[in-house]
Amino acid sequence: MHLPVLRGVALLILVLLATSFNSFAQRNNTATDPEITQKIRALSKAYDDAVNNNDAATLAAFFTEDAVLVSDRGPIRGRKAIENWYAGIFQVWHPRNHVGTPDGTDPHVSCLSGDEAWETGEWSETEQGKPGRPIQSKGYWSTIYIREGVDWKIAMVIYNVTPAR
Repeated sequence: MHLPVLRGVALLILVLLATSFNSFAQRNNTATDPEITQKIRALSKAYDDAVNNNDAATLAAFFTEDAVLVSDRGPIRGRKAIENWYAGIFQVWHPRNHVGTPDGTDPHVSCLSGDEAWETGEWSETEQGKPGRPIQSKGYWSTIYIREGVDWKIAMVIYNVTPAR
């Protein structure tokens, strides 16, 4: 090839790389989109409220149809199975004062599509079993959210229970 042609090809490649990087950077900025943060925070608050109300059906509605909940007892797959799992938990335990506190100020939104987000945090609650004193529980969680239309749903939640000291 001739030197002018090689320079032209090199310049074209640099322009394409710069354009791709700029596009990537713009999509990555969705992590600070206040509308996304607001919707995910509202979903998290509604989740806490449903746990405090021991409302398995409402909790299940926050999940995608094929969601996975990874509990300290193993994975539960699918919205209906998640609803049944929560219903069973609420027959034995009656959590209240459930609070999930996210790490950081914004969820991390996928830089590739903007339709996925994730975040981590801590949770705490007071549990009341059958007769007996209330038990304080706490742990950590990680959630993956998926945008479905204008709404955000939970695709996966993983949580643990921190042993009492």
